[in-house]
Amino acid sequence: MRALVWIIEDTWQATIDDADALLPSEAEITLLHVASTEPETVARAARRGLLGRHPPPPPQELQTISDQAARELLTEARARLGRSATLQARRGRVEREVVAAAEHADVLVLARDGDRERLGPRSLGPATRFVIDHAPCQVLLIWPDIAPELRTIPPPPPPGGPAPHPPPRKSPRPGGRNPQGP
Repeated sequence: MRALVWIIEDTWQATIDDADALLPSEAEITLLHVASTEPETVARAARRGLLGRHPPPPPQELQTISDQAARELLTEARARLGRSATLQARRGRVEREVVAAAEHADVLVLARDGDRERLGPRSLGPATRFVIDHAPCQVLLIWPDIAPELRTIPPPPPPGGPAPHPPPRKSPRPGGRNPQGP
């Protein structure tokens, strides 16, 4: 079994602990961290805007800091796992890099990263939701803390109440008048 364990800063300890407990001892484990390149892009654009087209180089590139932090996190995660694991650090659009890294995995282990106080879709951040929806392998989704109680699920709508999602709006008729309203 090839297991990919995606770790992020907020939940990595729980992800590693559950991966160790739930993956078979013979599993080939890869620990993955993905650094977003968005902060670097914003910082470069800001420097260019403030200092012109040819600003002096920054004292230490954000990428260098990010790469070092990723290496340290992955090394600490492997030590916590307590067994052999390949370390993989990637950079780019986080959700797309995770899906690409999972291409040859049998299972992807990841943690919820949204609202931890109640059950439901808001317990997943946008990148995690994308990864779950697009992963090319089985997904093992863990709660980084104790899972909330069932009473945290919102009540269903009353009978005959509004649908959970409004029906799609129809296109305007030729002539510009929309039968659904203005």
